[in-house]
Amino acid sequence: MSGDEINQKRRRLLTATVAVGSVGAIAGAVPFMSSWQPSAKARAIGAPIEVDISDMKVGQLKKFEWQGKPVWVLRRSEAMINELASVEDELSDPESSVDQQPAYAQNAHRSRKPEFLVVVGVCTHLGCSPSFQSPESLDNASDAWKGGFYCPCHGSRFDMAGRVYRNVPAPTNLIVPPYKFVSDTRIVIGDDSEETA
Repeated sequence: MSGDEINQKRRRLLTATVAVGSVGAIAGAVPFMSSWQPSAKARAIGAPIEVDISDMKVGQLKKFEWQGKPVWVLRRSEAMINELASVEDELSDPESSVDQQPAYAQNAHRSRKPEFLVVVGVCTHLGCSPSFQSPESLDNASDAWKGGFYCPCHGSRFDMAGRVYRNVPAPTNLIVPPYKFVSDTRIVIGDDSEETA
């Protein structure tokens, strides 16, 4: 065997070794690099969520979880929307002056679209979770309250727009998170950049 043939074999062996080593290094780097990424759970804690509201009936409340907190979407009836003005005299902050919502929800219905209310389902008093009470579920003969959200822990009440009543422990209205409609049937909670619908 000549020196040229030996050098040629060595080059081929060296090239094959480098190629196999490179593939191995890449295969080892992928799981290592992906371990630097936050877990799915960690991403979900702060990431926006997209929710489907296509099957919601009028008067129905749907519950979702965003950033470890309950978020409620209420599809209000025309009667619920019309009733909002009639309770303003009983509310602590009817104009939503306290910064508990984005600017687009600082209105009488506290939402982008009057039909849909989106609020964080946590009482602003001590962080309990109020319950939804529809007008149909109330005994109006014994209670003049028109329905909304009631916190049984300390008796705080909120109207159908999440606005707090006067003389209850909760100091402020329920929080409206950032959100946007991406279609007529889907809402992104946790992101309100450039609404598309």
